[in-house]
Amino acid sequence: MFALLRAPRKAGSRIASKVTVGLMALALAACEPISLGTVAGGNSGQSIDTSKPIPVALLVPKSGGSGDATVSASLENAARLAIADLNGARIDLRVYDTAGNEAQTTAVTNQAIADGAKIILGPLYGGNANAAGLAAAQKNVNVLAFTNNASLAGGNVFVLGHTFDNTARRLTSYAASQGKRKFVTVAAQNAAGELGRNAIASAAAASGASVVGNVTYSYSQQGVIAAVSQVKSTVDQTGADAVFLTSNTNAALPFFAQLLPERGVDPAVTQYIGLTRWDLPPQTLDLPGLQGGWFTLPDPNRSAEFRNRYQAAYGTGPHPLAGLAYDGIAAIGALAGRGNSSALTAASLTQGAGFQGVEGVFRFRPNGVVERGLAVATIRNKQVVVIDPAPRSFGGFGF
Repeated sequence: MFALLRAPRKAGSRIASKVTVGLMALALAACEPISLGTVAGGNSGQSIDTSKPIPVALLVPKSGGSGDATVSASLENAARLAIADLNGARIDLRVYDTAGNEAQTTAVTNQAIADGAKIILGPLYGGNANAAGLAAAQKNVNVLAFTNNASLAGGNVFVLGHTFDNTARRLTSYAASQGKRKFVTVAAQNAAGELGRNAIASAAAASGASVVGNVTYSYSQQGVIAAVSQVKSTVDQTGADAVFLTSNTNAALPFFAQLLPERGVDPAVTQYIGLTRWDLPPQTLDLPGLQGGWFTLPDPNRSAEFRNRYQAAYGTGPHPLAGLAYDGIAAIGALAGRGNSSALTAASLTQGAGFQGVEGVFRFRPNGVVERGLAVATIRNKQVVVIDPAPRSFGGFGF
């Protein structure tokens, strides 16, 4: 999927194409939010009649850009698989096409609510989630969005996607427990990079660690190459014992993984830590510079069970985001199954015990951001190895 560099001086043309792909990959986290404010009384949500099927609107970008039809189908399939698994609750799922744009998202959100939807599941992209939240707030309807942009959460919007904040908390806590407490962050000069850098700084302070240096780079061939020398000098000057990389595998990460060791940032001495998944795509596991690095992933056993069940039901594997739709339905069903008419209010959604999802335990914090139990993994001999398992409950974990 990507070509490795032979030497830094040959990096230019190859990095340019990867940077373009990376910008697309980070789209979920790079939207600027509009403040949604708070709902009167601080407890948004519709009352429901638990003796009847609960109308749930699923918002997906069926007719959006490249790949949107595929991810939309996978999200819908996962939601229906979750509905079939429910005990004690019935869901009337109605699917609406956002086309991946904000204007249509607003229109279909209003249509869904007019059709009787008691809660919105989705949409996918950050700007669309913001649009859905604004429209639904007018009717006191909660939105469980698939975005991973934590800054969009609040009021009636709950973020289901895997967030930088959640990952950073897990990794900084683990790093501190292993004696790694002085971090240098490496982040692109864009919205996603800023979100990642801020998440690491906040999580480090809470875990007893500290960020001793920040290296940012422009999303260009020269920017990535220049950052390598800056990282080396910053590590040397600060005595940092870990480098925190925010880039993903479709962007600059493969180049940092090669160029940093070549420049003298020895991963055997300075721990490499990643804010994104390093096991996707599988080719990433071959990168020498990432061997021994740390990253997070959902409970691999639960994830494998979901993939197998999805494959058996639909004849193909799920999209990596499909589990978000399953989890949304699982949370709605678990709450409604108790026979409580206030099951879909903010107070119920933010219950401390959380929910069991297909990728492990999760819960919504009071600010609307999801907290997920994650495993810490490393790469050994080009294989993923879990070095700290995902928690099975929130007892003694998280907030």
